[in-house]
Amino acid sequence: MRNPLGRFTSVLAIAALLIPLASACGGDDGEDGGSDAGIVIYSGRNEKLIQPLLDKLEKAVGTGVEVRYGGSAELAAQLLEEGDKTEADLFLSQDAGALGALSKEGRLDKLPEETLGKVPAQFRGSGGDWVGISGRVRVLVYNPDKVDKAPDSVRDLVKPEWKGKIGYAPTNASFQAFVTGMRVLDGEDATRKWLKGIKDNDAKPYDNNNAVLDAVDSGEVSVGLINHYYWYEKVAEKGADNVTAKLHYLPGGDPGALINVAGVGLLKDANRDAALKAVDYLLSEEAQSYFSEETKEYPLVTGVTSKVPDLPPLESLKAPEIDLGKLESLQETLTMLREAGMV
Repeated sequence: MRNPLGRFTSVLAIAALLIPLASACGGDDGEDGGSDAGIVIYSGRNEKLIQPLLDKLEKAVGTGVEVRYGGSAELAAQLLEEGDKTEADLFLSQDAGALGALSKEGRLDKLPEETLGKVPAQFRGSGGDWVGISGRVRVLVYNPDKVDKAPDSVRDLVKPEWKGKIGYAPTNASFQAFVTGMRVLDGEDATRKWLKGIKDNDAKPYDNNNAVLDAVDSGEVSVGLINHYYWYEKVAEKGADNVTAKLHYLPGGDPGALINVAGVGLLKDANRDAALKAVDYLLSEEAQSYFSEETKEYPLVTGVTSKVPDLPPLESLKAPEIDLGKLESLQETLTMLREAGMV
């Protein structure tokens, strides 16, 4: 679930080598895996996380399901390479950017209005060809033993008072999606300047969000940039009294308050009837509750609420207004991060 995004350009020629093949429960699929008896799902979500839900999906849809796992960016690249010869019916992506890349190239089919209408407009593709199924919020995590509070904007982290106190995970997919969002919201020059400021402020790089959270919790750094659910998972595991770190949800539509989504898109020439049943199952209360309970992500379907203790309601958050499909410009973000010496 937490795998970094790959590079679309270099992966095109070798995508097939990067994607392990895993079959879900049986079914009567033929050799091509794309027969009318079943559906093929390319999943950018972690097998350990998603397979139990896909087992339930298979029963709910009443057809065979074959699943091919890999990173979301790598799978999107392979789908672009395969074109109309792909066996895939559905693309289940960890992030909106990979879905946006397929939408931009016309590889996704329109979804019914009834399906799209289950999720607020900001959490689905503007072209009506993909829909979010779970949400995650970018937050600042801070150590109250080190600082009284976190700043109200990620833009403030370049100020001298935060020198040597920041933790971040520059090679992680969620950080790269956040930087892409900042590019869309603030522009190329402002984002490049911010990255240089973070680097010059001696921000400490970590391999992943969990490592950032642990560093903040231990006091190694004072503040970190992560997704919200890492903190809630840690609290669920260790108990609130055993976690020092606190979360700060940023106000005012700050780039650091980005709400990104995992989502699903229907491929052109898919086994449409069965694939649409699968999409509708992923938007069912059972599936939405699964994401909430297992990963502490936000359910996105209107009327389904999270039971995670102390999780702020999604509608109460002040996220920036952004077309999530525009997060597809990952290559430009990676170039910018390399120029800043971060990856």
